[in-house]
Amino acid sequence: MNFRFQNLLGAPYRGGNAVISNNTLLISPIGNRVSLTDLVKSQTTTLPFQSSSNLSRLAVSPDGTFLLAVDDRNRCLFVNLRRRAVLHRITFKHRVAAVKFSPDGSLIAVAAGKLVQIWRSPGFRREYFGFELVRTFADFAGKITSFDWSPDSNYLLVGSKDLTARIFYLKKLSGGVKYRPFLFLGHRDSIIGSFFGVDAKTNRVCKAYTVTRDGFLNTWSFTADNEGFGVMDVDEGSEPASPGTPEIDAERNLENGDGDGEVGVKKRKELENGNGGLVDEDEYLCRGRWEMLRKDSFMQAPAKATACDYHRGLDMVVVGFSSGVFGLYQMPDFVCLHLLSISRERITTALFNELGNWLTFGCAKLGQLLVWEWRSESYILKQQGHYFDVNCVAYSSDSQLLATGADDNKVKVWTLSSGFCFVTFSEHTNAVTALHFISNNDKKCLLSASLDGTVRAWDLIRYRNFKTFTTPSSRQFVSLAADQSGEVICAGTSDSFEIFVWSMRNGRLLDVLSGHEGPVHGLMFSPINNILASSSWDKTVRLWDVFDGKGAVETLTHTHDVLTVAHRPDGRQLACSTLDGQIHFWDPIDGLLMYTIEGARDIAGGRLMTDRRSAANSTQGKYFTTLCYSADGSYILAGGSSRYICMYDVADQVLLRRFQITHNLSLDGVLDFLNSKNMTEAGPLELIDDDNSDIEDGLDIQTRGKLGLDLPGAMPNRGRPIIQTKSLRIAPTGRSFVAATTEGVLVYSVDDSFIFDPTDLDIDVTPEAVDEALSENQPSRALILSLRLNEDSFIKKCIFAVSPTDIPAVATSIPYRYLQRLIEALADLLENCPHLEFILRWSQELCKAHGNYIQQNSRNLLPSLKSLQKAITRIHQDLADTCSSNEYMLRYLCSSGAKK
Repeated sequence: MNFRFQNLLGAPYRGGNAVISNNTLLISPIGNRVSLTDLVKSQTTTLPFQSSSNLSRLAVSPDGTFLLAVDDRNRCLFVNLRRRAVLHRITFKHRVAAVKFSPDGSLIAVAAGKLVQIWRSPGFRREYFGFELVRTFADFAGKITSFDWSPDSNYLLVGSKDLTARIFYLKKLSGGVKYRPFLFLGHRDSIIGSFFGVDAKTNRVCKAYTVTRDGFLNTWSFTADNEGFGVMDVDEGSEPASPGTPEIDAERNLENGDGDGEVGVKKRKELENGNGGLVDEDEYLCRGRWEMLRKDSFMQAPAKATACDYHRGLDMVVVGFSSGVFGLYQMPDFVCLHLLSISRERITTALFNELGNWLTFGCAKLGQLLVWEWRSESYILKQQGHYFDVNCVAYSSDSQLLATGADDNKVKVWTLSSGFCFVTFSEHTNAVTALHFISNNDKKCLLSASLDGTVRAWDLIRYRNFKTFTTPSSRQFVSLAADQSGEVICAGTSDSFEIFVWSMRNGRLLDVLSGHEGPVHGLMFSPINNILASSSWDKTVRLWDVFDGKGAVETLTHTHDVLTVAHRPDGRQLACSTLDGQIHFWDPIDGLLMYTIEGARDIAGGRLMTDRRSAANSTQGKYFTTLCYSADGSYILAGGSSRYICMYDVADQVLLRRFQITHNLSLDGVLDFLNSKNMTEAGPLELIDDDNSDIEDGLDIQTRGKLGLDLPGAMPNRGRPIIQTKSLRIAPTGRSFVAATTEGVLVYSVDDSFIFDPTDLDIDVTPEAVDEALSENQPSRALILSLRLNEDSFIKKCIFAVSPTDIPAVATSIPYRYLQRLIEALADLLENCPHLEFILRWSQELCKAHGNYIQQNSRNLLPSLKSLQKAITRIHQDLADTCSSNEYMLRYLCSSGAKK
């Protein structure tokens, strides 16, 4: 039951801005979660916490310690990245369009509506409320879109939708003079990017760039002037200037001797002379002139500029457009270095890394995230998730690979250890509904069924579609199964209610099984014989003898539509779920009903925004659409149109645990009770788009998948996506399971390193006793004590304390009841430890010493043995690839040396 969230696959990027920390760590939002991608190690992980809605803005501190994540509801999380823990939470009053740490990491600038708020950054101190508001600037007439810090963290260049940009000074000027922001005019559209340019020698600001939405870049130059332009003095207690009425401001300034008149200049000179003529060095931008040097066009009309970034060290600007084109320009001469198209949809984020050699682009509508090295013109990262709902998942036999199929007609294969998709098959022309790995390791074959009327076989070595199974007339396949040998393929249909049987060897249609009177949504072969079980909406489960061709062997009748079916791994039990929310367990040999689980209350979901009944009185979604047995058959996972995944004990028919797959309020069906304040005469407030903000921000509301009306009584999706679980699969090792949900593919795994669960604890079994045994050179006793203590770090420490010559003797002395825990520790070490020969020697000696016991208790030890096999297989593949590469390199060197 110790399953914890580990990763999220299938949706690398869904909108918002991405950031890069420490030059190689890409941080991007995935719905209401945060994904971390190591661009050097090619690994991606998802942070365990969730926000209350989809994340829109991210910011990372300069040292890479802290992360600021703001969602669509203006709720902010302050996160310690290294500990992956949320330290503080705060809610802003206005929509946050931009957020950024200062270069020294002490301040945070937040663009909240028309305000610029400067907050003091919370640190490692324990505080009840770590955020402290330092300054607020309210000079804008439109919403703020972008800003940039100066290198000394004293100035802020802010751009807005009111077609202006301003420079703010965060400190107080010497002599009691108040700073008046510089105003940049001349823009014809809202500003999407504003950046400071610095002098390479002095590291001081000497220029500025503003990028507008209509595709223009303005270059501004600064000229120092000791006469104090841009400064005005205001008596204490006087009324502050009104930025919305410039005529009144000018009159007031002339009357009071402020502004740029002769009286104002004279008064400021007196203040400076009164201070001995000393001016603070940080105030150099407060005394000078700004002027526009040039205005350049990107020449991409009618496309709009949607994202941009600037690198100070290289003096380069990268701009992404709504047409999917991006441009890289060398400043200040505006020389175009690259102009390429990477997508058909708008680019929603574009940024440099710290060194400036990598460019990161994101496309929200297609779920694309790209990292491109512009000097060598090569991809560092190229990932695209399923931009429609994932319908089905399948594990490979060694639990290393995961295949996903979705409504976007694509099949993707992922490496679970890295979280990356390494191959995408796009030959299907309609939604992919079912997947199945051929269990024979030698074949490396994946099967997929689709609504386009084909079942395709994919070669995972050459990455090609080597066989396609079709029917005489077009059918829509919604279920798929293959026998243990992989020679017979079966697929169920939703339109003709038939089951088609093909030969894998020659692709010939062998038989058509008729008898069902409804869509066949469940199909599975028995693990111990060749009996095929099929479930249908005609309220029956039928057992077929496919090889003898005798038709239906037995029919198991139910009172409601049967939605799915699953075999226990030992083949002695059959589970099926019905539309009334029950799970029925049958004996497939005798055809008798063993017991039933009432699960309607456990799976009950939240209330949809279009529901006229409350969640308690609604029957919508109170049933299971997917079932999966554990590796040992002791428990079963069940999911459906709900935010919950239920885990049941099969023997006792009790609910062990409920996994809540999301807390994202951007999805429908998460809340049990809706707030009546959000309901208007025109419908729910969140479904009304007043200012067309989604189109403007590049987050067009997408049409969801093609399978929204598959289940009886299903409601159409009239706005926000509905949370549901379409497929569940447990890994053959039993150490993890995956769930295909609306947000993507959630991966849950067992991590024993965080759990203290002693197996045989008494007063003498302590960490001190383990250390004492090691100091007395008693490795066998120390290892047994650590296994009884069941502390992961002590077990591994005792394993490495055994010398290679003593491994056979120590392995023989291990009691049988501790074997499983020791095998799990060895499997974990093989995944992360460089001492390959040492761990393999341990595994070999354990098998020699306890081979008979392992063979007799293979069922109980199967999950840990599968984990060990997975680790050994991965290492074998890595070594084989390395040796092959070295072999060809040596051949090349020898041949080139012989020619010379």
